[in-house]
Amino acid sequence: MSKLIDHAVPLIRAVVIHPDFGERSSRSAADRLEEAAGLARALDLDVRAEKVVRLRKTTPATLFGTGKVDELAALIRAAEAEAAVIDDQLTPVQQRNLEKAWDCKVIDRTGLILEIFGRRARTKEGRLQVELARLDYERSRLVRTWTHLERQRGGTGSTGGPGETQIELDRRLIADRIVKLKSELEEVRRTRGLHRKQRQKAPFPTVALVGYTNAGKSTLFNRLTGSEVLAKDLLFATLDTTQRTIRLPQGRPAIIADTVGFISDLPHELVESFRATLEEVGEADLILHVRDIASPDTVAQSQDVEAVLKQIEQPEGKDRRVLEVWNKIDLLDPEAREAIEGQAARANVDAVAVSAWTGEGIEPLRIAIAARIDDDPETEVMLDPSQGEALAWLYEHGRVTGRETDDEGRMRLTVRLDPQAMGRFEQRFGA
Repeated sequence: MSKLIDHAVPLIRAVVIHPDFGERSSRSAADRLEEAAGLARALDLDVRAEKVVRLRKTTPATLFGTGKVDELAALIRAAEAEAAVIDDQLTPVQQRNLEKAWDCKVIDRTGLILEIFGRRARTKEGRLQVELARLDYERSRLVRTWTHLERQRGGTGSTGGPGETQIELDRRLIADRIVKLKSELEEVRRTRGLHRKQRQKAPFPTVALVGYTNAGKSTLFNRLTGSEVLAKDLLFATLDTTQRTIRLPQGRPAIIADTVGFISDLPHELVESFRATLEEVGEADLILHVRDIASPDTVAQSQDVEAVLKQIEQPEGKDRRVLEVWNKIDLLDPEAREAIEGQAARANVDAVAVSAWTGEGIEPLRIAIAARIDDDPETEVMLDPSQGEALAWLYEHGRVTGRETDDEGRMRLTVRLDPQAMGRFEQRFGA
């Protein structure tokens, strides 16, 4: 994997610059700059200065006009910065020209996010996806910083003849590697499909957590499952999908998945590369859209998440069900919190207000989840006192919504069971 930052050396000093074009974003330039600085710190850059640069138009060669380039060069020198982070997508030409003008490494928003993903990916699938996105990004830049692609010279070593130039060789090596990665990821997709079919045989409903990065998905995941998935106040703390089984009210099991956080202007290379992972969201019976309701940008962040969700293919015949989880109510002042909780309680609002950190609202959330996925038919089952194994099986695979015991100890159970599960129960216990 290519590395813009060598993590073995002390923190690299950086300046973060947000080009403000006014109408491009629904959130303020100051908030966008703060987010970009957070991304830089997530990569362990030492942010020495932050600046919003207002632009009326882009300059093809450098993005900024000549005067702004000189002004920013002075800022970079004053901060003794070794890197400049531009919170926008740069063309290869713009990136090279700015590096020459400022005499420092220039990283655009896409490159920054890719670097963070490259550091955080832990599973084989995650690393494959990030490397594919990185190579797709580097293909137009041909930055010679990767070490995993070995360059080989053919023939006798002479420099003459019609041999490949270095750039041609780089292009071919990248193209070959991309083909190989896509093949490996296709195998991952096939394996995921098989796993989904196995889960459907269970069949447990699936719940996917989605949300803007740092909205508190992993903290909520831990609260619901009792797991210890990495949960930090850090952008993109989670990259690899984690799944656990949870118990909902009345004993129903469900599979819940914690997924990668979304972000505004998510690089298209990552959307494409993480499509195998995002398929888990498309296949889910219920999507929990976790929102940081205490953030001043919560509405804009919600719109960014919804934009990504629209890019995820939905299986034919499957309706997308979304429940919003308004997280971090513990950070609100009493008046704002009362208003948010009142709004979530309205009948026409599909939302639950919670604090994943303190546990407030978690039980109502469990009930809300169960209500939205509990669409299996209800049936009555009679069991003798000796049929303890059958009783345990019903609690394990279904939802016992009613239970009465007569004078002889026989139990009349009202149970919600998937038709396939009911068939297996009848075959096993002869009910």
